[in-house]
Amino acid sequence: MSTFDPLALARPEIRALKPYASARALAGASGILLNANENPYAPQVESELSLNRYPDPQPARLKQRLAARYGVNENQLLITRGSDEGIDLLLRVFCRPNQDQVLICPPCFGMYGLSARIQGAVVIESPLIDTDAGFTINPNMAEQARNCRISFLCSPNNPTGNVIQRSALREFLKLQLERQQLVVMDEAYIEFAPDHSSLDLMDEFPNLIVLRTLSKAYALAGCRIGVAIANADIIALLRRIIAPYPLPTPTVELALQALSASAYAIQQQQLATMADEKTRLLAVLETLDTVQRIWPGHANFVLIKVEDAKDLIQQASEAGIRLRDQSAQPGLDNTVRISIGQPQENQALIDFLQGRFSQ
Repeated sequence: MSTFDPLALARPEIRALKPYASARALAGASGILLNANENPYAPQVESELSLNRYPDPQPARLKQRLAARYGVNENQLLITRGSDEGIDLLLRVFCRPNQDQVLICPPCFGMYGLSARIQGAVVIESPLIDTDAGFTINPNMAEQARNCRISFLCSPNNPTGNVIQRSALREFLKLQLERQQLVVMDEAYIEFAPDHSSLDLMDEFPNLIVLRTLSKAYALAGCRIGVAIANADIIALLRRIIAPYPLPTPTVELALQALSASAYAIQQQQLATMADEKTRLLAVLETLDTVQRIWPGHANFVLIKVEDAKDLIQQASEAGIRLRDQSAQPGLDNTVRISIGQPQENQALIDFLQGRFSQ
């Protein structure tokens, strides 16, 4: 297998860039801190945290805990402001405006294409194929990705919920490695389908980048904590352009709590409850005439096709229930995505659906 050199892929101006060195990065957070133009007095807020000091750009304790949770080395991991920032950093480092191509597989998370276009990259679309068994990757994807500097994949995918089979992923990773191209696997929902993680392929395929988040299964959407996991050279490149202080101190403390052993045990109970609730909701959806098709998927949501998505969304909204219209996505006319809530929330949805659309 050929040697992979991510430095050769990076934009020349990024390779030549000397990253900004913040005061905290240069000198840590101990001692008398007179090096960052901070107010030396604590703010007038009710908190035991030291909020008058800039935070560590990559907090050591959080990084250690995340690396241990994901089973990777600390130098393979960069903590970001949600997965969105990881996507943006990758595009800015590796894609030259109006020159490099990026592959996306719609219907998918909109930030891949949006961030690529903001960067000026050429977006190549390889639409997922809808089969009787659900959505799957396009058989022409490998050819369409021939000249793509980065290919964005997602498993489980949002909003279709499908996973990418391991054999197909390995074949694609191998081909793109031979082409010296990057493959980004967005695993935002992987905790709902842990058997499909691709992290164990990273040593074999140094062109693989995995994105994770604490926004979904870890219930920290408001904290905006994401993770990019890749070989150390790629992580070092991303660190050159990340903001000096991306992670607020309260966010870091909450993330550490959410990654504790006790919190993990509770999370596993919650995931089991959500799986049961999803099964309960699916059973009801199958009885409704207005539901023309169901994609159960492997995440904490289901996708349905209905007679009139806008009407369903509107009626649900009037009943105080917010659903997500996916009709603007290619191949998803009149589709609605339903996230799995707490039991009482799901029951309210079921009561609404049965009251309006039951036989």
